[in-house]
Amino acid sequence: MTSTSAGAGDTTRGGQLLYGLELDALTMDEVLERARVSVASRQRYLIGVVNAAKIVKMRHDELLRDSLIEADVLVADGQSVVWASRLLGRPLPERIAGIDLFERLLRSADREGQSIYLLGAKQDVLDTLVSRIRATYPRLTVVGSRNGYFSDDESADVAREIAESGADMLFLGITSPKKEIFLARFGDELGVPLLHGVGGSFDVMAGVTKRAPASWQNAGMEWAYRLLQEPRRMWKRYLPTNTAFIALTARERWRPTAAFTLAQPTQRSHNG
Repeated sequence: MTSTSAGAGDTTRGGQLLYGLELDALTMDEVLERARVSVASRQRYLIGVVNAAKIVKMRHDELLRDSLIEADVLVADGQSVVWASRLLGRPLPERIAGIDLFERLLRSADREGQSIYLLGAKQDVLDTLVSRIRATYPRLTVVGSRNGYFSDDESADVAREIAESGADMLFLGITSPKKEIFLARFGDELGVPLLHGVGGSFDVMAGVTKRAPASWQNAGMEWAYRLLQEPRRMWKRYLPTNTAFIALTARERWRPTAAFTLAQPTQRSHNG
């Protein structure tokens, strides 16, 4: 685990240093404004989001950690991270859920007549999603889509197809670490200014899985709602993760983690 000796209050992005990551203290509207400028100028804007699970996992996953460090903006997707930031005296203004940001970006693309590419999910889910997006946002253009079930040997062809599409925005509904590996290998070749990994949002927007009601979201209990839907599979993920996150937060209160640096530096160019 490589780190610098930065102190708890030091940042280089005007945000907050939490768990060794520099999170941008931005509101949803501020993230969207930066996205608008990025697309207009065709400069890369790679959006990263973190929740409790990622904070726990990235301690032992260099690829995931590097992908978060490499993001041009890094925001809190989980309410627990926002609450922890306040408890630790380094407050973030609000939670910016990946799916909410996805929907707002679609709305922006529709308003501006921009184009998008969708990468991820099963083919039937993707087909439903494309149909719903075209019906809901008629002024944006879906210039391409590809399911997430492609081999490593097919990755270069997928990247080439995305680059040739000329998309303004790329939304990736593929899981980690496949998403991180794909972006690390081909991010500079895609030519898409805005890149946003949206996790399971494709399934939610296609109606395959159900999102927690707003009251559960506001209470930071989306994980519990998901657990109720898939108890056998999800308890193994949430119980150890939530316990580990609480332990990390307690340690962070008294011994803040120094800022992580890239384990495998790349030559990507970032926005100023």
